[in-house]
Amino acid sequence: MSNYSKILMAVDLSEDSDTVAERALAIARNNDAALHIIHVIEPLSFAYGGDIPMDFSGIQDEIHQQADQQLEKFGTKHGVEKDRRHVVLGRPEVEIHTLAEEMGADLIVVGSHGRYGLALLMGSTANGVLHGAPVDVLAVRVG
Repeated sequence: MSNYSKILMAVDLSEDSDTVAERALAIARNNDAALHIIHVIEPLSFAYGGDIPMDFSGIQDEIHQQADQQLEKFGTKHGVEKDRRHVVLGRPEVEIHTLAEEMGADLIVVGSHGRYGLALLMGSTANGVLHGAPVDVLAVRVG
């Protein structure tokens, strides 16, 4: 088994995130590795495909502020240093891959609901991260 030195944990800040954190923290402790957390906010324009002529910037800013606050609580609860907490805007799999490369991560830890069939085709962040990841990926079963 590889020794990991930098681990990126991707969370959606739901209750399931604690399960992902427990696994990532155990691996980080066992490998004396630095642990980073990423939470990705999808732009509202992605959800609506840009078809609605509205300015979502105020709502998007509010969502970002709430995510910052939630990640601060989550990071503090799990002992992850402030400079290792990242809230970014974009497509989750793209942003997770990008940060993993930028920080030189050698392991990405994500939660997976184990979807299959149509639910998987409709989009699974864990599946998107797995395919195309430049490093090892651990999908922790949640839910």
